[in-house]
Amino acid sequence: MREVAVIGVGMNRWGELWEKSHRAIWTEAALEAVEDAGVDRVDAVYVGCMSGGLFVGQEHLGAMLAGELAMGPIPGVRVESACASGGLAFRQAYIAVASGAHDVVLASGVEKMTDVDGAAATYALSTAADQEYEGYHGVTFPGLYAMMARVHMHRYGTTRRQLADVAVKNHAHGTMNPLAQYRDPVTPEQVMESVLVADPLRVLDCSPITDGAAAVVLAPVELARRLARAPVVRVAASAHATDTIALADREDLAWLGSTARAAEQAYAQAGVGPSQLSFAEVHDCFTIAEVMVVEALGLADRGKGGEAASSGYTRLGGRVPVNASGGLKSKGHPVGATGVAQVREAVVQLRGQAGERQVRGARWGLTQNMGGTGASSVVHIFQGEGRR
Repeated sequence: MREVAVIGVGMNRWGELWEKSHRAIWTEAALEAVEDAGVDRVDAVYVGCMSGGLFVGQEHLGAMLAGELAMGPIPGVRVESACASGGLAFRQAYIAVASGAHDVVLASGVEKMTDVDGAAATYALSTAADQEYEGYHGVTFPGLYAMMARVHMHRYGTTRRQLADVAVKNHAHGTMNPLAQYRDPVTPEQVMESVLVADPLRVLDCSPITDGAAAVVLAPVELARRLARAPVVRVAASAHATDTIALADREDLAWLGSTARAAEQAYAQAGVGPSQLSFAEVHDCFTIAEVMVVEALGLADRGKGGEAASSGYTRLGGRVPVNASGGLKSKGHPVGATGVAQVREAVVQLRGQAGERQVRGARWGLTQNMGGTGASSVVHIFQGEGRR
């Protein structure tokens, strides 16, 4: 297996992009990544997209979007793993380069979610749950995560204020990200007094509906060093694990087994542990998700994730900043693009190009992207060249 680097990144401003089509959003990010990489063609394209058919009525995205690059009849593959579609698309691109099947590969993600009304968007997202045992009974993802939150709060004493502090932290980080959907700070009181969605979760505990795309270009490390347009960022680890889709089949509703397993594999591959990470970008689709993810990644002890944001441990300037980009809460969550955007943030941080949200002395970065209530989870670890 060859060592792989990310040599180019691209992303557009996320939000309600009424004036742009699904393909135009994707093409913007893809061309920016190709230009940033300094290459004139790619050998293959991987596209993460959860539900182009339900959101915009368009399937067969691999072929359609590969054609948008006008680079000839290259392979185009659409990857789906619910909200982990982008992370898994990146992993497939990584495997293609590491194996020698291709030399230069574009990994991307896209979703245009605002062309349908709220009910249709809720339905599209709910298809990532177990339809027979959860969807049939009317349970949506806010309800499922609310159940997880209640168990975590009951068992470990996690408080309503601690959940709010996750949102406050990530919105504070998002004020420094010019590409974020929401760049306004929020207070704990605003979070806790916002509209109730599914007790104990309120609307400011929830990630938004978003249009957007992100893309990165991967190549062998040797080629990346020759191009040398920016500091080389090596993919030190790539891991993927799954769990049961239905919460009722889980051994523990307050634990993300797929994330813990993928993280264990990734740490072993990279030869580092959580104590050596400089930062992490994690899947905070709901505030309770970040609380549980930092525990599964080993950034906090089991049951102590609620204290991480409140104590400042995961804030910029803290020991391990989590979601310096603003996370899904502030940056936005176009579900197919989220995992690739996390990779873009890791690369920007390790290049030292993150501006006012730059993590000082960034050496190792981790991204964690998951689908559903953690039924699938993808973990990647990155390292800046010359810091091995």
